Amino acid sequence: MRTARKGSVEMPAFVRQLVKETEKRVSSFFKGGRGGTAEGEQQGEGEKEEVIPSPYLDRPVLDKLTEEGCARWGLTYALGSMQGWRANMEDFHNCVPQLGGELADWSFFAVFDGHAGSTVAQYCSQHLLGHILATDGIGPEDDPPKVKGAIEEGFLQTDKHLHSVARREGWERGGTTVVATLISPYYIYFANCGDSRAMLCRSGQVCFSTEDHKPYSPLEKERIESAGGSVSLQRINGSLAVSRALGDFGYKGAENRTPSQQMVSPEPEVCVVERSPADEFLVLACDGVWDTISNEELCAFIHNRLRVCTDLRDVCTQVIDLCLYKGSLDNISIILLCFPGAPQLSTEALHQEAELEDLLESKVAEIYDELCARGEEPELLSVLTVLASTVIPGLPPGGGIQSKRNCIISAYYQQRDAHKPMIPNVSDSYN
Repeated sequence: MRTARKGSVEMPAFVRQLVKETEKRVSSFFKGGRGGTAEGEQQGEGEKEEVIPSPYLDRPVLDKLTEEGCARWGLTYALGSMQGWRANMEDFHNCVPQLGGELADWSFFAVFDGHAGSTVAQYCSQHLLGHILATDGIGPEDDPPKVKGAIEEGFLQTDKHLHSVARREGWERGGTTVVATLISPYYIYFANCGDSRAMLCRSGQVCFSTEDHKPYSPLEKERIESAGGSVSLQRINGSLAVSRALGDFGYKGAENRTPSQQMVSPEPEVCVVERSPADEFLVLACDGVWDTISNEELCAFIHNRLRVCTDLRDVCTQVIDLCLYKGSLDNISIILLCFPGAPQLSTEALHQEAELEDLLESKVAEIYDELCARGEEPELLSVLTVLASTVIPGLPPGGGIQSKRNCIISAYYQQRDAHKPMIPNVSDSYN
């Protein structure tokens, strides 16, 4: 029985073809920076300007980092991350399924989305949990107000220590958003600082999600302006696109103001949700995911994928591919945490998945033959364009046709190989 893993090995070939068609437009839009000249233009003498390096590549880096594990109390998890179109990989993560000692039934996970370099994200991924635990506000009694206070204080202490290290080592530029979860036997604690996001699925629906911290949000904008900044182009001083982060010390110099009152605040928004047997899964992801897919779409897509895939790393990989195909130009990182109540493999769902892939294969064959009959070159993008305008029943909810592109790619190359002219063996002509 086939599953959604089918055809994944063909994905790089598709992306190469996709990039071949689109890289000129991408490059002309993103490369060269302010002061770069258009292709073919000449700058006069004395008019040379510094060309700002592009933050984007000509081709995406498709290699994926994956990780999986479990906790003794029934949690399973997987991580997937990919550099994508960005010139550098600036995402980091922290996965601690069991804290140990008297907190052996507690778990901690976090995604760190760095900007203006990866140094801050890497530092925080190594030190944030330690600063949270050092507050002594977390213990077996599981007191939500104390735990919330410990998380908030842990963030502020991390930022304080980070500033000392940055000044000492000379890397004050850069920052990172953080989205984290601390799971106790009774509660799920969510901590968000920036525009990465957490989402909890319960009984097949979005039960909770964190709020993104953007400069144009009314309360965030009020704080920014009170600290002497402005919001233009939806960014702080026309530059920084998030209003809360660790690091970014160039935005934290307003005198007579606490750390939480600066233009960029290191204070996380901490929320508590009581655990339920109906909890299915929890997602932590950077904005490279959320810029292309909504909470409800991702909840529906993962819920569907868990019924046909037993490997959580595979599910994370499918989410990453989906975001790439939907146009994400950012680093992409996702942590998927599954509770004991998560959807299980379904024979019926596997049968429906196989029927869908058979249908897609037959559609690809029909389109390929039709294009050949017209005398047109059946390029992959031509086949995809026709398929995109075709009603295909049974596509994964939240994913659409983009979520089955690997299957389509595999079917396309099968057709191309089948239509290759046979080249006679030279030795046969002498027999």
